[in-house]
Amino acid sequence: MTMKTGRLPPLNALRAFEAAARHLSFKKASRELHVTPGAVGHQVKLLEDHLGTALFVRLTRALELTGEAQAMLPKVREGLDALHAAMQRAREREHTHPLAVVSPPNFAARWLVPRLASFTEKHPDIELHLTSRQEMVDEGSDELGLVPGLDAPAEAPVAMVRFGSGHYPGTRADEVFSVRYVPVCSPKLLAGEHPLRRPADLRHHTLLHDDTVIDEGKRPTWSDWLQLAGVENVDATRGPHFGDAALALDAASEGLGVTLAIESLLAPEIEAKRLAVPFRIPAPTGYSYYLVTPEAAAESSAVASFRTWLLGEAAAERAS
Repeated sequence: MTMKTGRLPPLNALRAFEAAARHLSFKKASRELHVTPGAVGHQVKLLEDHLGTALFVRLTRALELTGEAQAMLPKVREGLDALHAAMQRAREREHTHPLAVVSPPNFAARWLVPRLASFTEKHPDIELHLTSRQEMVDEGSDELGLVPGLDAPAEAPVAMVRFGSGHYPGTRADEVFSVRYVPVCSPKLLAGEHPLRRPADLRHHTLLHDDTVIDEGKRPTWSDWLQLAGVENVDATRGPHFGDAALALDAASEGLGVTLAIESLLAPEIEAKRLAVPFRIPAPTGYSYYLVTPEAAAESSAVASFRTWLLGEAAAERAS
């Protein structure tokens, strides 16, 4: 086969060849392609001239593929199928609306992701790009900075779930839910040599400290919780510190000790018996989870749909 180099054969010629090869008939291929049999034959001749070889043996009432055509046909079909799939994706994308959502890692993993199926089912037209960033936890300032480098289309509006004060000038901030901290640990610590039966039993266990919120005035410390529970003679400063709430919870589930965690995020672990709440004595905090959107994006249809769904999920949980 002596193919002319430097350019690809015409697409119509490849389509005509594939259809004629599949039907072994120019007439049947013409019906499929909505052209005349002569037009199919003309396109096949163009391809044969381009390749420098015959593709069909023309018999009296039938066609046969040459050896060159039999070798080429699977790749031609593969290429046409890939082109069709690419065009279909492009058409579908015209009817989708991208939305970038950024949230704290602990909220994303333990609250948001387990519920996302219902959102995608209700809004198949919204192409969600979810990212978790530790920067979505306030650091004692009302200043709001958009997180750069999101893996989302440039035109996608950004909705942020923030754990903080709710005071973000130039934005719309909707409270998703307020939070309370409770002690959590591995269920195996509820039994054993020093079972956790009353708060004073914490003197026998390691205290794990979640330092995700830098401003201690906005989160309860072990000292705050022990005072609330009326416990004395327990060193509230001992034990390891974690800069990521997920790590503190992982350590607790492994039986390393007891940590203070946000009660609203614990349902899956408690149901699966990876974590237990030994004492339901909640400690309040100065922070809540907020859905925060810049004013320019607050009224976009994708953001509005996500806001309605997110606040509805939170309200349903509070009512249950």
